[in-house]
Amino acid sequence: MRILITNDDGIHGPGLAVLERIAKTLSDDVFVVAPEYDQSGVAHSLSINDPLRLRKISSRHFAVRGTPTDCVIMGVRKLLDGVNPDLVLSGVNNGQNIAEDIIYSGTVAGALEAASLGIPSIALSQAYGPVGHDEAYWECAETHAPGLIGKILAEGIPQNIVINVNFPACQPEDVRGVAVTSQGKRDAQTITIDERADGRGNPYYWISFTRGSLNPGTGTDLEALAQNNISVTPLRLDSTDEHSLNRYARALC
Repeated sequence: MRILITNDDGIHGPGLAVLERIAKTLSDDVFVVAPEYDQSGVAHSLSINDPLRLRKISSRHFAVRGTPTDCVIMGVRKLLDGVNPDLVLSGVNNGQNIAEDIIYSGTVAGALEAASLGIPSIALSQAYGPVGHDEAYWECAETHAPGLIGKILAEGIPQNIVINVNFPACQPEDVRGVAVTSQGKRDAQTITIDERADGRGNPYYWISFTRGSLNPGTGTDLEALAQNNISVTPLRLDSTDEHSLNRYARALC
């Protein structure tokens, strides 16, 4: 089995090394194509106004000055000698990708791009604790991912479906189980602009997030992580809402 792995935290992201070790428990035919720099939050963006710069690190490790989407395309269309991978793994992201995070996630987008190319794909993310990124529980993902991926592959991944996996912020032995979930929605999430001034008094801005109290819905990815379960969420490439489609067809046609 040929596996292509990528991420959005960049070629030096600690989760990428974790993912490579995970992939090598499944196959000895593993290629790494990841962004040269951190691309967190770029979603499913594609570089069409700038050239893609490729840096060969080894015969199976490449850095692309571009997005996770670019990396998957570069890997599939250029670097794998015309032999498509059997599986694309994206991650392991430093931080969860659940609820609205999925909209912005470059990790999920890398897997979505693979699915759009007809390749089975799984996005993997590791939640971290309240301290922040430095409190990532990498052992949790590394311990549980190989067996979980094996079970997912045995069941099969349908065309145009991406499996989004999130590991809870806990030690491997504290994981309660696996929950197959729907995408959640946070009670409140307000995007704000944080205005600051540089040393010369010129203004600059950060996008920041103010979140209200969390009441995770039953059966959601939010609930799963809150209960120390691994969340497994199937996502579709087709974003059409069938209920609204039928309602508007009755109203407008």
